[in-house]
Amino acid sequence: MTQGLVAINSWTFLAQMLNLLIQIVLIRKFLLKPIKEVIAKRKAISDEELAVARKSRAEAEAMKAEYESSIANAKAEANDIIQTAQKAADTRGEEIVAAAEKHAASIKAKAESDIEQERKKAVNELKNEIGGIAVDLAGKVIEREISEKDHQALINEFIENVGEAS
Repeated sequence: MTQGLVAINSWTFLAQMLNLLIQIVLIRKFLLKPIKEVIAKRKAISDEELAVARKSRAEAEAMKAEYESSIANAKAEANDIIQTAQKAADTRGEEIVAAAEKHAASIKAKAESDIEQERKKAVNELKNEIGGIAVDLAGKVIEREISEKDHQALINEFIENVGEAS
């Protein structure tokens, strides 16, 4: 009986080999194929998601570059607008100063002209008054004989009349 335990029975060996072969075929067909299909599907989905992510990243980088370009353009345009406004303000300020100076010069010229006219008017009035006083004085001198005392009185009267006229 000792031999029966260690001995190899060919029918049992063949049955065990056939059983092993059937198990391998069944495992391959029902277990490995579905697992490989699931893995392949998951890999395809993962690859597709990676492609979408890469595409999205590229689009985001393009949008970022476009945004930065737009910001730079906006800053440049803002600087141009500011410089243009400053130039316009400087030009307008110079125009206002020039107009004010011109207006001041015309006011000064008109004032000088008015002063000159008033001076001429005053001189003419003074000449007329002096002429009238001189005629009156000459008439008085002719009417009477002038003594030294009368002559001094006439001069004093003439000076007083001139003082009152001015």
